[in-house]
Amino acid sequence: MPANRNALIRYKTIDACLRNRYRKWTLEDLIEKVSEAMYEYEGMDKGISRRTIQADLQMMRSDKLGYFAPIIVVDKKYYTYEDPTYSITQIPLTELDLQRMNEAVEVLRQFKGFSHFQQLTDVIQKLEGHVYAAKHHQRTVIDFEKNENLRGLSFLETLYQAVVQQKAVSMTYQSFRAREANHFTFHVWWLKEYKNRWFAVGVRHTQTEVFNLALDRIIECVIDENTPFRANEQLTPEEFYQHVIGVTVQPNQRPRRVRLWVAAAHAPYLETKPLHSSQVTLERQQEGVVIELFVQLNFELEKEILGFGEIIKVLSPDALRKRIQQRLKEGAENYE
Repeated sequence: MPANRNALIRYKTIDACLRNRYRKWTLEDLIEKVSEAMYEYEGMDKGISRRTIQADLQMMRSDKLGYFAPIIVVDKKYYTYEDPTYSITQIPLTELDLQRMNEAVEVLRQFKGFSHFQQLTDVIQKLEGHVYAAKHHQRTVIDFEKNENLRGLSFLETLYQAVVQQKAVSMTYQSFRAREANHFTFHVWWLKEYKNRWFAVGVRHTQTEVFNLALDRIIECVIDENTPFRANEQLTPEEFYQHVIGVTVQPNQRPRRVRLWVAAAHAPYLETKPLHSSQVTLERQQEGVVIELFVQLNFELEKEILGFGEIIKVLSPDALRKRIQQRLKEGAENYE
C-alpha cells in the first residue's frame, strides 16, 4: 500500500518526535509538530486534524507499510517508542525489496553516457552498497547486454543536448572505409541504439540525405553555437526504420519481399523471435518452413542471415541469394 507524499511527511515527522526521548509527546504536541512540517514542506496552513494523526499512528503500528512501529502510550497520555532504537527509516529490507533494488540498479546502469544520469552514479552506488550489505552476494536477477569499453560513449551527452536544445554540432568523423577523418557540421535529429552500439542520426549542414553516424567513429564533437539548427520537420524514427533490419537505410530503395527457408529444428526460434516485424510464415514442410520479410536489402540483413549459417537458405530475391552464396563461399575458403 503506497503512501502519498503528504502522508510520508507526517510519518517522518512523527517518527522524529518519538525518537526524541528528551521530551514527552502528547497527541496535541504531535499535531502541532506535524502541522508545522506540512506548512514548511507543502505550504499547507490549515493544520492537521486530531483524527488524521490518530490514523497515522495506527498506520505506523500496522503491517500495511511494513513499519510495525512499537508505539506505546505512557501514563495514558504520552506517546513514545517502546524500543528506543527504533525508527521507520531503519526498517530491514525484504527479499522482494532486494530483488527490486537490484533490478533498478541494473536498469539505471544502462544510461552511463548521459551526464544527467551520471548524477545518479552516487545513488546507484549507494543502492548497490545497501543491497550488498543487506544480503551478501545476492544473485543478479536481470543481466543486460552491455559494452562498457565501447568508444564514443563520452559523446552521448553532447549529442543528447544537441537534440534537446536543437543545436548543431561541429564534428570530426572517420568511417571504417575512410582513410582520413572528415570535419563537418551535423544536425542531430535523434539517437539510435542497435545491438549495443549508438548512432547519431541526422543531416549534414548543406545536405538532405539522412546519415547514421556511429559514435565509436567520432573523434571530436562539440556544440556549434554559431550555426542555425536544421530542424526535423516530419521524419520519425518509426517511419525511418520501418522497412529495415538494423540502422542502414537507403531512402531511394524500395523494400523487397525476402523469402527464406529455415531448417525445421530451428524454425520455432525464428518464429518466436522474428527477424523483422513484417515476418510471416508462408509454408510448412517436413524439412523446414518458408518465411517472408518485407525489408530493404542492407548489410544488417545479410549479417543476420549469415549468422544462422547452414540453417537458413535464401530463396529470393535472386540478387540476395547470390550475394549470400558468394559470401559463404569466400568464408569457407578461409578454412581451406
